[in-house]
Amino acid sequence: MAVSDAENAFRSDTTCGTLLQQLQQIWDEVGESDDERDKMLLQIDQECLDVYKRKVDQAAKSRAHLLQALADAKIELSSLVLALEEKNVVVPDKSTGTIKEQLAAIAPTLEQLWELKDERKKEFADVQSHIQKICGEIAGNLKLTEQAEAPTVNEDDLSLKKLDEFHSQLQELQKEKSDRLHKVLDFVSTVHDLCSVLGMDFFSVIIEVHPSLNDSIGVQSKSISNETLSKLAKTVVDLKEDKMKRLQKLQELAGQLFDLWNLMDTSSEERSLFDHVTCNISATVDEVTIPGALALDLIEQAEVEVERLDHLKASKMKEIAFKRQGELEQIFAHAHIETDPEAARGKIMALIESGSIEPSELVADLDDQIIKAKEEAGSRKEILDKVEKWMSACEEESWLEDYNRDENRYSSSRGAHLNLKRAEKARVLVNKIPALVDTLVAKTRAWEEDRQMSFVYDGVPLLAMLDEYAMLRQDREEEKLRMRDKKKFHEQITTEQEVFGSRPSPSRPLGPKKVVGPRANGGSNGTPNRRLSLSAHQGSNNGTRSINKGRRESTGQVAHTNHVAISKEDAASHISGTDTIPSTP
Repeated sequence: MAVSDAENAFRSDTTCGTLLQQLQQIWDEVGESDDERDKMLLQIDQECLDVYKRKVDQAAKSRAHLLQALADAKIELSSLVLALEEKNVVVPDKSTGTIKEQLAAIAPTLEQLWELKDERKKEFADVQSHIQKICGEIAGNLKLTEQAEAPTVNEDDLSLKKLDEFHSQLQELQKEKSDRLHKVLDFVSTVHDLCSVLGMDFFSVIIEVHPSLNDSIGVQSKSISNETLSKLAKTVVDLKEDKMKRLQKLQELAGQLFDLWNLMDTSSEERSLFDHVTCNISATVDEVTIPGALALDLIEQAEVEVERLDHLKASKMKEIAFKRQGELEQIFAHAHIETDPEAARGKIMALIESGSIEPSELVADLDDQIIKAKEEAGSRKEILDKVEKWMSACEEESWLEDYNRDENRYSSSRGAHLNLKRAEKARVLVNKIPALVDTLVAKTRAWEEDRQMSFVYDGVPLLAMLDEYAMLRQDREEEKLRMRDKKKFHEQITTEQEVFGSRPSPSRPLGPKKVVGPRANGGSNGTPNRRLSLSAHQGSNNGTRSINKGRRESTGQVAHTNHVAISKEDAASHISGTDTIPSTP
């Protein structure tokens, strides 16, 4: 410490002048020449000049560095202000003063902007990292996004506007991610429901689409890529198609079960064992939601039962076939179509015993016959309904004629008022018969022209029946006219006898009017009964010609009977008219 103080004191006392004096004293003592002294002094001056130059150069360099630092600081300040676009930052305007003063004035603002820049870089990096991650998830690179490097931030544009753009992009991507995640979850839920109905393992199906779709993995970690969505959509479509096919198969099997059960009169207890199969026979695809309702083992169970019932049906074929034939005969009977049941049953027995036809084919053939019979019965229904109305009207007509011949119909006996009401209704109905017959004839002819065949009612052509009825009705009307004329003639004879004082003829009994005998074809008025003119059916070769001939003969018999009755009454009238009148005394 003392040495350093001494050195400092020495340096403070020592100057160039004192040193030069010391040097001259030494030269005087040594006896240096003037040339040597001048040479030495020149050398000392040169060395001093070199030191000053060096110091000046160092000072110039230092000033240049400071100027460059100041320029760099100003450039940095401008670039930061431009990159950050911070309007609240106050930029110092220090163009005077020393360089260090100018640097000192800019330094605080630079530090503030550097701090702000670091914060902005972190914000940009964070936003861009989230964007990069979501983009990777959408692209399907879920693992790559977890190991990806930090995104490169563009330091030339760190403005809030750019940051807001990244935030907007991030929000859109987050919304898209949310929408995709909802779609994925909806697809997964649909796959779960379909697998439940189809009896399939949900986890094995969903993992094949993407391992992240397993329920043990978090929701946010599930794949939302286009590929995953496409695979899920395809899986749903495939499962729905499989569901549709299985439902159609199950409904087909259920229909076969019902047909076989109905065919063999299976008990309700045995049918109830397959309620889980038949409960969806008329359900739509969306209505089938019960777990396992369309499982493969359930369909296989139904197939086994159908196969068992098919074998059982073969052993009961005779009973089943005769039951089908009974249905067919009943349809023909209701449609009034004449068949030969014995021959049909004999043919069925021969086919079954010969084994020339499969049992299922025989039943199918009978089913086809039943369908055709129902179609034919349907085509005949309108005409048959009118035939029923016609026959009912004819019955009422017959009853009305019997009622009109009853002289006690207006008596006060019990039930007379009911018969009077029935007679009024019968007259209205009878007046409609001609129009009904005309309509029936027109519809029958149209039916025959359409099908190129005759409309046969219980083995008799309907048009022949209607022709016969028209002939009988015409004969009946002519008979009524003859009886009316005959009655007028008798009344005229009686009046003349009373005028001339004659007495009644003893050969003509007094009393109620003689009733015409019963007419042909069942009814008293020639009205057809329910099995109209069956006796006229002579076979396919005779046809309508023989039927019409029989009707003409029956009509002739009626006319002959009436003619005989009229002849007898005319004869009696003639006798009473020619009797001698006794003279008065």
